[in-house]
Amino acid sequence: FFFGGCAAHAGCAHTAVAMAKGDDAKKKALAAKKAVEKGTMKKKVLKKRYTTTFHRPKTLIRARDPKYPRVSAPKPERLDQFATLRFPLTTESAMKKIEDNNTLVFIVDPRADKKKIKDAVKKMYDIQCKKVNTLIRPDGSKKAYVRLTSDFDALDVANKVGII
Repeated sequence: FFFGGCAAHAGCAHTAVAMAKGDDAKKKALAAKKAVEKGTMKKKVLKKRYTTTFHRPKTLIRARDPKYPRVSAPKPERLDQFATLRFPLTTESAMKKIEDNNTLVFIVDPRADKKKIKDAVKKMYDIQCKKVNTLIRPDGSKKAYVRLTSDFDALDVANKVGII
């Protein structure tokens, strides 16, 4: 073998492969020389920060996709109409409200809101409420003033219930 070509015939494929290998090795050697001279460890350029406070970057927040329900059965409603309305008040001021303002006064569960009170009165006594005002008494119980619509008379409802 001599480097100019193949022993069998000139211009053979063997010659081209040998030359390509030589060129490839030369390129590799040049790259290694350059790496030795300049060095491979580049100094990392730090990102410029213009504020003194660091804000964590916003990342993707996925919607919840539970694999199974955490509670086996929903909790039953604790405040039905019987638990919401405890008893009607029969004080003198409550009687005055019944006569003058077409308003019934009840002591209700402290956890009940105005909508629950309104629904409970509607279910228990089949009457329409115009509005409900509530207050928490100093003893911790909740008092509800239930104003009836003009279709219903509070005096008749009080008689039917047995307040008067």
